[in-house]
Amino acid sequence: MSGFLPILFILALVLLVSSFRIIKEYERGVVYTLGKYSGTRNAGVQIIIPFLQELVRVDIRVRTEDIPSQDVISKDNVSVKVNAVVYYQVINPGHAINRVEDFGQATSQLSQTTLRSVLGKHDLDEMLSHRDKLNDDVREILDSQTNGWGIKVTNVEIKHIDLDHSMVRAMAKQAEAERERRAKIINAQGELQAAEQLDEAATILAKRPETMQLRYLGTLGEFTNAKGSTIVLPMPMDLLKSLNITGGKK
Repeated sequence: MSGFLPILFILALVLLVSSFRIIKEYERGVVYTLGKYSGTRNAGVQIIIPFLQELVRVDIRVRTEDIPSQDVISKDNVSVKVNAVVYYQVINPGHAINRVEDFGQATSQLSQTTLRSVLGKHDLDEMLSHRDKLNDDVREILDSQTNGWGIKVTNVEIKHIDLDHSMVRAMAKQAEAERERRAKIINAQGELQAAEQLDEAATILAKRPETMQLRYLGTLGEFTNAKGSTIVLPMPMDLLKSLNITGGKK
């Protein structure tokens, strides 16, 4: 009988040692007692009853899930390929283990379908120019749906929106046409302003003939100083009368 005491002591020592579990700072331990969920253990040394309890470790650090390229048809019927990245974290290990079989795979699949659904409600121009808003929309939907799994979606970033080559050429032509349209509008606005200025000047000159005569004399001076052929300009009769060259009394 005395020979079994050392054996029992050794067995008891082995069971005692095997009952200790060390949980790291970035982990949490989900404990099952006789197959039933009995709580979550924090970081540090934890005691688990051998054969009666089981410990499942869960990493609570932020995870990065790369969403592969998804075929998306925009609201204006343009086909594009979009890929993104999702950042999420386990905030309730018990729910993450008990309520979904594989929370990583489930989050990935949900991210793909949500990305296609959200982007399909927007035009191509909105996809290209309002990417931050689309990121927030996808994140909010994912976070609300994964909340019951103990998952917190912290961020979503759309990385690339790839267009077909024919669509790229069409967009380039559209941009060129838009630039030409704006240039024509600016040119027309300039001509309108010039015409308004000329009309205003003509009104002022019509009210004050002496101003017109001074302008005429200034123009003659410019031609006189200019090099080249001699240019003969008609002399207004009003100007001659004002200078007493014709029709004047002796």
